[in-house]
Amino acid sequence: MIDYSRGIRNPADFDETLSVVSANNGPYSDHIGDDGILRYSFREGDPVGGDNRKLRAALISKKPLILFQKPLPNVYVPVVPSFVVDEDVEHRFFLIASGEESWRSFTSGTADPEIDKRYVAQIVQRRVHQPVFRARVILAYSRTCAVCRLNHPELLDAAHIIADRDSGGIAHVTNGLALCKIHHAAFDNRILGISPDYIVHIDGGVLKEIDGPMLKHGIQEMEGISLTLPPKPADWPSREALAARFDQFTA
Repeated sequence: MIDYSRGIRNPADFDETLSVVSANNGPYSDHIGDDGILRYSFREGDPVGGDNRKLRAALISKKPLILFQKPLPNVYVPVVPSFVVDEDVEHRFFLIASGEESWRSFTSGTADPEIDKRYVAQIVQRRVHQPVFRARVILAYSRTCAVCRLNHPELLDAAHIIADRDSGGIAHVTNGLALCKIHHAAFDNRILGISPDYIVHIDGGVLKEIDGPMLKHGIQEMEGISLTLPPKPADWPSREALAARFDQFTA
């Protein structure tokens, strides 16, 4: 799926590009624009030939490709489907939008492509960072749930402390927690809270309930335990963000 030497995979028997790799510290000037859409640099040389030709073919055909975000060395996060939605010849960039919403928009057959572009810009601005955010958070917590220490990454989520829809909901590791599915849901529904001193708290009413072993061992016994923190202090969750979220829990 990946051409490690060039960052773009163009199989000989494909009319369009199969995949591209984008890294924050890569050799090219790839970057996310203010509209949330990736600017992917033209390949060097002929702007209309070579690898650029197959990316342009993907733009014309509206066929999806695979975007691999590379947040860390040897870590590749696939974002699918992704689409080449425009090109900036003057600055030598292709614009690549990502996510299912962009697929729905660009295959909807609407009469005005400018409406499509505005719609995708609004959706992608909120979603383009999510796969990379998840990868960074899960890796920071050593692929382990911060509450119950479950070490099956396929069962883990990257939970936002401050929601990404809020102005303070930055897509940074310090605003995230690696949580298993059940503790993520409990955190979002205010059954489980985490105080700024990294202690887990369970809603008082839930502590009094009598139910099966999942409630007892999975939720109630988490009361008062210390959060499992990332090995690097720089990745520890923000105390300010936890305080704001804990106020919601206690309310």
